[in-house]
Amino acid sequence: MTSVYDFSAKTLEGDEIPLSNFRGQVLLIVNTASKCGFTPQYEGLEKLYEKLHGEGLTVLGFPCNQFGSQEPGSESEIGAFCQKNYGVSFPMFAKIDVNGDNAHPLYKYLKKEEKGVLGTQAIKWNFTKFLIDKDGNPVERYGSTTKPEDIEGDIRKLL
Repeated sequence: MTSVYDFSAKTLEGDEIPLSNFRGQVLLIVNTASKCGFTPQYEGLEKLYEKLHGEGLTVLGFPCNQFGSQEPGSESEIGAFCQKNYGVSFPMFAKIDVNGDNAHPLYKYLKKEEKGVLGTQAIKWNFTKFLIDKDGNPVERYGSTTKPEDIEGDIRKLL
């Protein structure tokens, strides 16, 4: 695989879509959870999306239940939670694993391309973010504690 465009993923509604649908856009790919201390980052992600989508940014949310079982709901529950509590309008995908043997192929690729602290590949927690350029190449990885608004400058450089 040579870019994120080589992958596809299921939406919350169960539709398999190719990530090549987002070709030419800057992407911020985030593993999310509804019952996490970082869950309020949905608000910042939505603000970034609303502010920069017209310039070519798309945020992609990938719910994951691997960290403290903080995403226990079904896809419909996740979608309802995100809409009701944070007004999420960016694309959200079906729940996936980001670590281990069953990790989604997209995340296997992202972790290999953009390693974490000390060169580790494993995702440490919810709301790890990957910034992807317009050609589908991962260019930066941010930990859970990095707030969405702190990434805006890096995003603007790629737009």
